Amino acid sequence: MLLHALDFIGTFAFAISGIRLASGKRVDWFGAYIVGLVTAVGGGTLRDMLLNVAPFWMLDGKYFLVTGLALLAALVLKDRLFRLGKALFLFDTIGLGLFTVVGISKSLAANLPFWVCIVMGAITGSVGGLVRDVLLNELPLLLRRDIYALACIIGGLVYFGCRQLQLSPGATELIAASVVIAARVLAVKFHINLPVLNSVEDKHDEQS
Repeated sequence: MLLHALDFIGTFAFAISGIRLASGKRVDWFGAYIVGLVTAVGGGTLRDMLLNVAPFWMLDGKYFLVTGLALLAALVLKDRLFRLGKALFLFDTIGLGLFTVVGISKSLAANLPFWVCIVMGAITGSVGGLVRDVLLNELPLLLRRDIYALACIIGGLVYFGCRQLQLSPGATELIAASVVIAARVLAVKFHINLPVLNSVEDKHDEQS
């Protein structure tokens, strides 16, 4: 029950993040809905394809409804929601944490090794945002210096650490999701980034 709740809350949060970013690109309502939907289901779709099962949204139409509710909320609360400069970051971060846990849990149910489950969690959490950014011609967060997919991996390691401590599944899921969210928030707050891979030309430009 908790996993389903996290799944739908994550869907809503990721859909809002997609719609929020689309609002700055002058797309129509249907276009915003599509961007929100692919943001919400993109990572889980790739995960299910790798697991060789039917994509989850083909088995449950609620994901379309949740995305519709996200669009409705965005339209009704647009003046308040979209004026918040950190709204996109907030909803994207919440979705990242929740979907990471969903991906890990579903991969565990398929009896996959722990390291594969962590990778699946990172895919579930980050690929939807990647598709969103590509559609809207933005440099994907996944490819920037920001701690993004790495936060999913950290959360995955904590997830399995909690399992070793024999914590309850619900506590494990909530702790792991919270760690992903906290890692992303703290990295942004304190400007913690991965080193940039500079080309030879960049080094020559710096020296000159």
